[in-house]
Amino acid sequence: MRMPGVFLSVFLSALLTTSSLTVTSAAAEAVTKPPPSAVDVVYQRAHFGPGLREGVKAGNTLSFAAPVGTISYTDALGTKTWEYARWTGPERPIGFAATELVASWNADVPAGSWLQVEMRGRHAAGQTKWYVLGRWAYGDEDIRRTSLSGQRDADGTVSVDTFVAAAGKAITSYQLRVTLYRAPGSAVTPVVRALGAMASAVPVRATVPVSPGGIAWGVELPVPRRSQNVHEGHYPEWDGGGEAWCSPTSTTMVLGYWGKWPSKQDTAWVDPSDPNPEVDYAARYTYDYAYEGAGNWPFNAAYAGRYGLEGFVTRLRSLTELERLIRAGIPVVTSQSFKAEELPGAGYSTNGHLMVIIGFTANGDVIANDPASPDNDAVRHVYPRANFENVWLRSTGSGGIVYVIHPKNHPLPPTTPGLPANW
Repeated sequence: MRMPGVFLSVFLSALLTTSSLTVTSAAAEAVTKPPPSAVDVVYQRAHFGPGLREGVKAGNTLSFAAPVGTISYTDALGTKTWEYARWTGPERPIGFAATELVASWNADVPAGSWLQVEMRGRHAAGQTKWYVLGRWAYGDEDIRRTSLSGQRDADGTVSVDTFVAAAGKAITSYQLRVTLYRAPGSAVTPVVRALGAMASAVPVRATVPVSPGGIAWGVELPVPRRSQNVHEGHYPEWDGGGEAWCSPTSTTMVLGYWGKWPSKQDTAWVDPSDPNPEVDYAARYTYDYAYEGAGNWPFNAAYAGRYGLEGFVTRLRSLTELERLIRAGIPVVTSQSFKAEELPGAGYSTNGHLMVIIGFTANGDVIANDPASPDNDAVRHVYPRANFENVWLRSTGSGGIVYVIHPKNHPLPPTTPGLPANW
């Protein structure tokens, strides 16, 4: 909650070949392009060549080359000394006044190393301080993976993983900074493979009109089904399963679709009676020790990166845009909140919940693998298009937040013509 087996390769290959067809006709393009949106959003990938490099080697990736200093860091695991190297990106214009920013990353962080991601913005009155958006490690033995509370000032605050600008201080540009840490004298080389930021301004709106569509109607991707509820009471040190594990359960389903679950050796520590140990594993390794939950958005994207996949957090403007990804064979994890009567077929209310959109019915309704189900067999749901779009996109929900996870060799489709790229 946020507030909050491997597929058959032959079948998947055939399905992806069918669902990745390019729409070329003007008529089809008119269907796939949504009407002008009141939501401003852009997703920008960092380029590591420009910027200030301190002890890092930059190219297509960013890697630790030589230490430029040391720090002492204290958390629940004790006080340790780390040497570090750092990259500070150039200032990047957003193109509009953004009220929120979420950074996400993929990195190879071996044992004995970790990283920190920061941002600072610029608004009409000047520049903000640097805000920490996450301290990330693959494991949980070097540091406690964590967001950082208590960063509020006159320019804004950080809500778990999201920079939120103060009233009247919307940002028009930003910088990202990554610091790589390792044990002093170590030969370990942490590497950042991808880094990006989604900046947005979601208007206050209680209702959202249903969007047009059609290019993915009748497409359903074979995403494996996993229920969060079968884990109720599991591992209270990582928030105890059940409704708390919607995010790692959703991420796990997408990883399974791409054939990237943890191995039996990886999950050997999980109770043998557990029906789906890959979910417990994901909960442990996405857990945010400050937030005290496994629903940190960038941490889930970074966890997907653990398996060599590209994962990032962005906002979509409509189901029309989500259809582009489904047609390209890419399932999408969405975040939404609602009362039971607002989403027919759900049967529950939530202040924040993640599920996987796997396709659309022949008449455009949403097919979801919803982990808030009593067992794996019950995970597949069909939700009315208009109802789902409203609870997902409205400002009292997530405003269209999604995780997009895919292999590098399975490219993303083109973004919506005429609008800033949001993937």
